[in-house]
Amino acid sequence: MIIIDAHQHYWQPARGDYGWLAQAPESLRRAFLPTDLGAERKAAGVDFSVLVQAAPSEAETHYLFELARQDDTAVGVVGWVDMEADDVGQRIDALIRDGGGLLRGLRPMVQDLADPDWLSRTSLDRAFDHIQDRGLSFDALVGMAHRSALERRLQRHPHLRVVLDHAGKPAIASKGFAPWAAWIDELSQHPVLHCKLSGLLTLLERPLDENAIEPYVAHLFARFGAERLMWGSDWPVLTTHASFAQWLALALKLTDRYAPGSRAQVFAGNAARFYALSIDGTRAAPTQAA
Repeated sequence: MIIIDAHQHYWQPARGDYGWLAQAPESLRRAFLPTDLGAERKAAGVDFSVLVQAAPSEAETHYLFELARQDDTAVGVVGWVDMEADDVGQRIDALIRDGGGLLRGLRPMVQDLADPDWLSRTSLDRAFDHIQDRGLSFDALVGMAHRSALERRLQRHPHLRVVLDHAGKPAIASKGFAPWAAWIDELSQHPVLHCKLSGLLTLLERPLDENAIEPYVAHLFARFGAERLMWGSDWPVLTTHASFAQWLALALKLTDRYAPGSRAQVFAGNAARFYALSIDGTRAAPTQAA
């Protein structure tokens, strides 16, 4: 079975544009590059990955293009662009050109912005129009605080290909299941919206109780089905709580429990379609035409 990691990072702090790392666990404040993951990923049986931005700069997106060209397991990049720039359309087109087919989507770092309503600003309409027109996707790095703003954006761009990163970061450690579940119920009503089965273990307190994430995973499968969930490692953030192989094994087990027979979809097919990834030279059709 082919496995695609739909959410993986590389970063090099010496580049100077990862401001959030200053508040991150010390173990993450170092470089994480292809040579740090290659053997572990191969041993786990993961074939390909989508590289996701970790710095709010177009320079970092170009850096990910460079790394992807050196790593034949990296089949796509979700980058960053200044979405409020007057020339945002030209900026997106330049990234598409410079990526040479690698750019599959864009992700503003919404969770780090001071304004919880930022996503609903009309000044972003041009950017989202262009993302949609160019057949790119939008990774929503959001939490409950952005619930209403995301809903307004989805209403304004109902055909935009959107994936919810890390299941919307539920407050698992504080047992915040009910409000999160109600939000997921709402989001699942948008037929184009997908969700990443990623980032859940890092929301737990220590000592780690893997069983705590099970009700959340069950709810995701109940609402999105196996057709709109895609597995991601969120490596190297994952390393603060578990190994690459541990999270993969747990995700496989829970998928078998709540969606028997759907491994090929959750661990490869959905990501390939959503991001229109090129696997073995054949580009998959996106879930929705641009």
